[in-house]
Amino acid sequence: MSDWTGARALIEAAFADRKKLEDGAARDAVLKAMAGLDRGELRVAEKAGGEWQVNAWLMKAVNLYFGITGMQVHEYGPFQTRDKVPLKRDLEAAGVRLVPGGIVRYGAFLEPGVVVLPGFVNVGARVGTGSMVDTWATVGSCAQVGRNVHIAGGVGIGGVLEPPGARPNIVEDGVFLGSRCILVEGVLVEEDAVLGANVCITGSTPIIDVTGPREVIHRGRVPARSVVIPGTRPKQYPAGTWQIPCALIVGKRSAATDKKVSLNEALRDFEVQV
Repeated sequence: MSDWTGARALIEAAFADRKKLEDGAARDAVLKAMAGLDRGELRVAEKAGGEWQVNAWLMKAVNLYFGITGMQVHEYGPFQTRDKVPLKRDLEAAGVRLVPGGIVRYGAFLEPGVVVLPGFVNVGARVGTGSMVDTWATVGSCAQVGRNVHIAGGVGIGGVLEPPGARPNIVEDGVFLGSRCILVEGVLVEEDAVLGANVCITGSTPIIDVTGPREVIHRGRVPARSVVIPGTRPKQYPAGTWQIPCALIVGKRSAATDKKVSLNEALRDFEVQV
């Protein structure tokens, strides 16, 4: 992103002192960064050296964008919106399928081959080729979704905008998210994992691997190829012992078989509801 050094400096300065947005150069830098996100030239987070790196300055640009756009009325055929962020344009050129009722906001980027049913993709998010956002599913602000990901009906991938630099929710390539799954607070779901219906994971949710002789607990990260179902575990309170939510890793998808066969076997063998 070396070509963006000047814009980045202006955005960093304006985020520290909003009065600098009165300077045309700072405003132009914010608009330029948003256009870069919308075209896919920039992304809020990217994997480098096997680790995810967050571009905090782009989160700052998104936050500043809300401050300079103002509320506007937009006409889309028979529909009208009043918002600070317009809808994404030029979907045919982008090779994206957007079903009536689906919404993708400006500043999000969808690679060719993405399908969005009546779901929602928010500003700053990115969705990879071959992925589907199913009915009533949400890809929140700045969320990063990889390629060939199935986001089933009613899934909620939360948005992360503040504090700038906080890891957004990330779903890597080949993941299957079952109906009504919820991911919030910067969760990382690594490649080829399968989350069954109603799995809810926050930054502090225990993700417990129960496949070995002793439990192994992860937090904020679902390991690659894990098959995950919702679970509960007891916790003692003054009023008694109560069951609190957790997520259970009950198996692994096979890396040696075709992905579709492996997914079908995982769903069948581990009785995962989707």
